[in-house]
Amino acid sequence: MNLDDWLAFIERQHARPIELGLERVRLVGAALGQRKTCPVILVGGTNGKGSTCAMLERILLCAGYRVGLYTSPHLIRYNERVRIDGRPVDDEALCEGFARVEHARVSRGGTPPVALTYFEYGTLCAWEVFAKQPLDAIILEVGLGGRLDATNSHDADVAIVTAVDLDHMDYLGPTREEIGFEKAGIFRADRPAICGDADPPASLRDHARAIGAELQVLGRDFGHARQEQQWQYWGPGGRRSGLAFPALRGPRQLDNAACALAALDALRGSLPVAMQDIRRGLLTVELAGRFQVLPGRPTVVLDVAHNPQAARVLAANLGDMAFHPVTWAVFGMMRDKDVAGVVEAMRHRVDRWLPATLPTPRGATGAELAQVLSSTGIANRPPAFASAADAFAHARSQSNENDRIVVFGSFLTVADVLRALGRAAS
Repeated sequence: MNLDDWLAFIERQHARPIELGLERVRLVGAALGQRKTCPVILVGGTNGKGSTCAMLERILLCAGYRVGLYTSPHLIRYNERVRIDGRPVDDEALCEGFARVEHARVSRGGTPPVALTYFEYGTLCAWEVFAKQPLDAIILEVGLGGRLDATNSHDADVAIVTAVDLDHMDYLGPTREEIGFEKAGIFRADRPAICGDADPPASLRDHARAIGAELQVLGRDFGHARQEQQWQYWGPGGRRSGLAFPALRGPRQLDNAACALAALDALRGSLPVAMQDIRRGLLTVELAGRFQVLPGRPTVVLDVAHNPQAARVLAANLGDMAFHPVTWAVFGMMRDKDVAGVVEAMRHRVDRWLPATLPTPRGATGAELAQVLSSTGIANRPPAFASAADAFAHARSQSNENDRIVVFGSFLTVADVLRALGRAAS
């Protein structure tokens, strides 16, 4: 089977698209003989985990290490999820990995086949791909929550929780305390546990204490300070001054960078990095769809922000940009997200709303998003579009060169516009 065949196949193998739990992935992982051969960094959090993973990867690559990175979801091609040395792996490597996972799933000594979810297949496949390479480090991004996420089947040497806020409440609980406990599930006894939330829920702190994790909290145990055109990191390993600001835009990226450096400090015995590696890594890091500003006019900003916390950060970042007479919003979201909360966070940064339908059963329609906008008094009968690409085309046709077009609300929203522009995600 080719990669498209495999992706269609694995999507059909479980009755539910999301089914949290570690038993299935551990059973198949054991059948595959999966084991750790290099340091593993596990990165979770409501927002900021993708940026933190990208910084870790880039700094380690600048230091000359061979690095495997597993992230989700992808924007354009599934291959984006599995990277080795900064490049997406090819179709052949993924197909071979899926074939090994499938064989292990159905050939377990007479026991019934394990019904894996799409994400569990992908996590197991990524590890199989990594196992074929002599890697120095593996970075895993948590998919959803942490405690019961498939990535947590691997024993991390350092675990990072970037931030804790309300998202995926149907699976993780309706409060920060419940969500914090789920995020803290990636921590390990006697190992560094990095928290990039300056005010973490008590449940996260209590769990770290109960299991004996070495908890480090932003602002208390490590942090950052601005120094005119540079910044300083401080932590248990000392201070690093004269650092370049991350190439990823937005003031919150210093929180993410500090998390990355705290993790690398904890691993300095096995993965030492020099100051020049950190500076170069931060200067050259790239990540599509995270406050990504495209060249040309009108200004186009792409951001996958899909919950109120991320939308508040996006709104603040937009406020720090130069003046634009009109801001157009190409806006598409999943139906099960806090649409009203995201709209409220962005209401003072958007002049023209262009709600769009997403191409998935979970996606809200443009008409449904328009209704939310109307009911909150933000826009009176805004037009609804069949796709984000259609909404983007309308914005470009109606805007002038000094305006700004913001594309946000979901990975699918950003991906649709990237395809319309003929751009690759990475």
